[in-house]
Amino acid sequence: QVQLVESGGGLVQAGGSLRLSCAASGIIVTITRMGWYRQATGRQRELVGTITSAGTTNYADSLKGRFTTSRDNPKSPMYLQMNSLKPEETGVYYCKAEGLAGSQYWGQGTQVTVSS
Repeated sequence: QVQLVESGGGLVQAGGSLRLSCAASGIIVTITRMGWYRQATGRQRELVGTITSAGTTNYADSLKGRFTTSRDNPKSPMYLQMNSLKPEETGVYYCKAEGLAGSQYWGQGTQVTVSS
């Protein structure tokens, strides 16, 4: 089983930066890709960015150049560096892991609040 725990959320002013982390443990399957998703109240959960076990990243177009997903290696925590944050980006940010067989695992999320 895979357990994912997000941390690093909090309150930040518009234009500020925040770094989230996702720690994975209890891994007994091969994880091929991890990613960050976010969900604001009343809105659908959306992709922020993903990173494969080889380090290849993918981002929502609107976030390219401003958000960065990274891992030192596939067994290290995954980070999300968020810069120039906007109030509308307030929400719960979730960590996701995908297994070789197509299995999916989700963390409980961490709250990010961007004040104006």
